[in-house]
Amino acid sequence: MSGKKTGFNNNRALKGNVNNIPSKTESQSTYSSSPSVKSNKELQSIKQGNHGVESDLRSFLQILEEKEELVTINKKVKKKFELAAIVSKFDGKQALIFTNVDESKFRVVCNMLGTRERFFLAIDPTNPQTKLFQLSNIGTEYYPKEVSTDAPFYGNSMKNLYDLPIVSHFEKDAGPFITSSTVYVKDQENENQNSSVHRMLLLNSSQMVIRMVEGRHLHKCFTYAKEHKEDLKISVVVGVHPAINIAAAYQAAYGIDEISIANYLLDGNLQLTKSSYSDLRIPQKSEVVIEGKILYDEVSEEWMVEMLRTYDFKRKQPIFEINKIWYRDNPIYYDILPGYAEHRLLMGLPIENKIFNYVKNSVPTTKAVHLTDGGSNWLTAVIQIKKRLEGEPKNAILTAFAAHPSLKSAVIVDEDIDPQNPIEVEYAISTRTQADKDYVIITNSKGSSLDPSSDQTNLLTTKLGIDATVSFLKDKERFEIARIPDAENIDLKKYL
Repeated sequence: MSGKKTGFNNNRALKGNVNNIPSKTESQSTYSSSPSVKSNKELQSIKQGNHGVESDLRSFLQILEEKEELVTINKKVKKKFELAAIVSKFDGKQALIFTNVDESKFRVVCNMLGTRERFFLAIDPTNPQTKLFQLSNIGTEYYPKEVSTDAPFYGNSMKNLYDLPIVSHFEKDAGPFITSSTVYVKDQENENQNSSVHRMLLLNSSQMVIRMVEGRHLHKCFTYAKEHKEDLKISVVVGVHPAINIAAAYQAAYGIDEISIANYLLDGNLQLTKSSYSDLRIPQKSEVVIEGKILYDEVSEEWMVEMLRTYDFKRKQPIFEINKIWYRDNPIYYDILPGYAEHRLLMGLPIENKIFNYVKNSVPTTKAVHLTDGGSNWLTAVIQIKKRLEGEPKNAILTAFAAHPSLKSAVIVDEDIDPQNPIEVEYAISTRTQADKDYVIITNSKGSSLDPSSDQTNLLTTKLGIDATVSFLKDKERFEIARIPDAENIDLKKYL
């Protein structure tokens, strides 16, 4: 790195072989052990945005570079398929920044939150689980007190979407998509502001198709505007501190402004500016801001790869028309590769927390919740409890389904089973269950629109709950896993 302390250095050469980078060890699931921090000095540096830099995307990239968690690629790459192909090779590994993207002056960062360790680093490396646990209770008291009238991104502007490095990811996608856009909107009914993450399909130089999940907050705002035959002004932000992305992805209660959540995660360091176009409050240090309106009377077809790494089905969705694009000097564009670890963790880890809060209210001895990689961190949960009563696991199953309607399978395990270890979980299912007593099947239940095996039109699915805990009706010693004393302390180097 250079000696400068005012921004992220982009001149570092790529080190090592792209195809031969060791995977990083991931930290534990919600409410298990958190990543360690080397020193109080390092922690203070992180909390202050590192070296005095504000809590923005660039300050977080500096932290990743210092931790050797960021690889810079200086060779020219194409935004159609090539960039996505490279990122796919880093799944579960380092973050990437591309400094030379064909047909664009923007740098592109990817895989920033591609491991649980980096996800928690963006929140609070000392105790991220505590911060996640508090999110459901965040109110207006954490809303930033000051709103600036100026911002770095107001230094540059353009009106052509083709000047952005919007990436084509998969061969059968409808086209290039912005996959990291945080959309800010005002609720006309109660004047509250909302932020959420949405994919946006590039149509032409001035229009995109925006996907809005029916019933979610942005869709409610759009429906209200459409009923009044009005276009809906929004501000679209690309490239912010990842804590802001995490807050926007969190499914907060209706009426809660996710900016309060982001400011809480950033220890009160979030700075806002007011858009002169939309009158919305948005992060002051945003890399790219696209301002425009969702047209109430125009739609176009869109589809792309989703969390399960399968293609979503085709839908008619509203068209977003830009007014102007603002961007910082030497801008950084953020792209998320759909269906890979970063996408799944950004959506899934806040849901782990939500399920934990729900289940813990029902079963107070709940220890951990893990949305499995095999379930794309969305469809399958393993829940660890300290069982006290015979019926508790089934209560936990039903509560988990209520907390996350997209959940398809829930497995309850004892304290001696690691919920992150699929072999241990399968062992518990194999040795501690009887299908006629311990399996719960719920038919015609609301499920995920992403699951290709479900009724995707009516959002109906069959859910499975498995009580894989030791039965209190049998001798507990029959289920004890044998251990060899001091085996964990044996150093084989002394014997070979």
